[in-house]
Amino acid sequence: MKVLVVEDERKTAAYLRKGLTENGFVVDCADDGAAGLERALTGEYDVLIVDIMLPKRDGWSLLAELRKAGTATPVLFLTARDAIDDRVKGLELGADDYLVKPFAFTELLARVRTILRRVGSSRDVVHIADLEIDLIRHRATRGGKRLDLTPKEFALLSLLARHTGEAISRHLIAEQVWDVRFDSDTNVVDVHVRRLRSKVDDPFEKKLIHTVRGVGYVLEDRP
Repeated sequence: MKVLVVEDERKTAAYLRKGLTENGFVVDCADDGAAGLERALTGEYDVLIVDIMLPKRDGWSLLAELRKAGTATPVLFLTARDAIDDRVKGLELGADDYLVKPFAFTELLARVRTILRRVGSSRDVVHIADLEIDLIRHRATRGGKRLDLTPKEFALLSLLARHTGEAISRHLIAEQVWDVRFDSDTNVVDVHVRRLRSKVDDPFEKKLIHTVRGVGYVLEDRP
């Protein structure tokens, strides 16, 4: 699942990115409202976490523009403003939830997952052959057997699953799963793909994770 965090406090943004990434989410960040709106309109996100008091464009106007443009991506407001009127205004504009700072990350994570379960979509569960990936509950099974994946392995698998049949470059995998620029001298992506294959493919006759020479990897059911 992919999350956009729009937060101008660097420590808070880094804290959210780290926590969400460790729990298997792919995270993008924007540090002002204008950049956040552009990313939200042009990117594909499952949920937005948006501060209200932002430079260039506040969270309220960001949400209003999103809804005006017909974008229904769920929004969780994260803010220091705890007045009832502020909460009501956010909900009336189309926010899905409202969490006041300071907050416990476990509560934020629970609220994000609740929003995703409530909103639902055809992308909640992805099937490739006998592989089933539940993007909401962060579970994967193959042949009915639960796969014991680490958060990074699940993040890698879910990235491939959201682009089933599409070759994903090592550069994109490194950026989306590890939030780092890909270094051709680093084999971190290949190492983690091998580990993922040992759980997803090795115990089974049919292989689903394929190498695309000179590009990266693809998850697909080949004849």
